[in-house]
Amino acid sequence: MLIRYKKTFEKIAMGLLSFMPSEKDLKKLQHTMKEYETEEEWQLFLWKEEDIIGLLGVLNHNDTNSLEILHISVNPSHRYQGIGKKMVKALKEMYAEKEITANENTAAFIEKCDFC
Repeated sequence: MLIRYKKTFEKIAMGLLSFMPSEKDLKKLQHTMKEYETEEEWQLFLWKEEDIIGLLGVLNHNDTNSLEILHISVNPSHRYQGIGKKMVKALKEMYAEKEITANENTAAFIEKCDFC
């Protein structure tokens, strides 16, 4: 289930976000988390089953009616089970009126999702 990020999930979110190659540096990671917490257009979602095992970060482009997936990460012990695709599908259902796009960090994965 896709849930919105809350400050109480900060450590879990930072851990998941740190799996992204672009977020390995601690200062960069902290800056990215601050963006999600302070910028209205930046939205962070977590994937929860029994535990929180995935993260999806988007930039809402209201001017083009699209959502750009900036970050997508799954706990390594839960990879290759379709969790990433489930997160993108849930996002698509949540924002059916918006086009889902990717950035250079997420494009390779998003291209594998046949429903985007």
